[in-house]
Amino acid sequence: MKPTALVIDDEPQIRKLLRLALETDGYTVYDAENGERGLAEVAFRRPNVIVLDLGLPDLDGVEVLKRLRDWSDTPVVILSVRDAEEQKVAALDAGADDYVTKPFGTGELLARLRVAQRRARPLGESPVFVAGRLQVDLASRIVTVAGKEIKLTGTEYALLALFVKHAGRILTHRYILREIWGPKSEEHRQYLRVYITHLRQKIEPAPAAPVLIKTEPGVGYRFAATADAAEP
Repeated sequence: MKPTALVIDDEPQIRKLLRLALETDGYTVYDAENGERGLAEVAFRRPNVIVLDLGLPDLDGVEVLKRLRDWSDTPVVILSVRDAEEQKVAALDAGADDYVTKPFGTGELLARLRVAQRRARPLGESPVFVAGRLQVDLASRIVTVAGKEIKLTGTEYALLALFVKHAGRILTHRYILREIWGPKSEEHRQYLRVYITHLRQKIEPAPAAPVLIKTEPGVGYRFAATADAAEP
């Protein structure tokens, strides 16, 4: 069956453009012009992925996202003219999987939708994540690079496991710090920078030009979803 996509955007021209691009890429497309209608469509259509604008006429997109996350884990990619760091962080912390700013390239948007859906696929009981030379066995907690086991500290492994479990999704600095070091560590980004550097040195082919742990400037980090999804 074709994958289904729901576009929630109040601009008719954007909905028309996205419908054309998504249908050409093999999706069945539904749309909604405001937040309330969008939430109703999610409940009724159960789409595989959602494209959500933040500037809706009835509800702010972040509020739509928060309400959606109360009962749905459907991947959501934000598509918005808002490009301020704090707005991106707010949307990602509210549960968005990715954030694309307008104007946008349809090729990039379609690629990000594919990544968001790959991340959403459930892992098995003994998940083994592979990205290029890296292999992470989350059941046995064994990490190998090019077939050779590498030693990680407890914090380094916790950080890598967090990335793997959310592969393909942008994780904000605040979210990572809260998950690894606790709620009182959200402002201590220096901790995170140090451990990201150490982790890159152990798992990246070229730590100075990382292909696994990608920096999202001012926002956080994104981990490559799969071996063939590593971004240039």
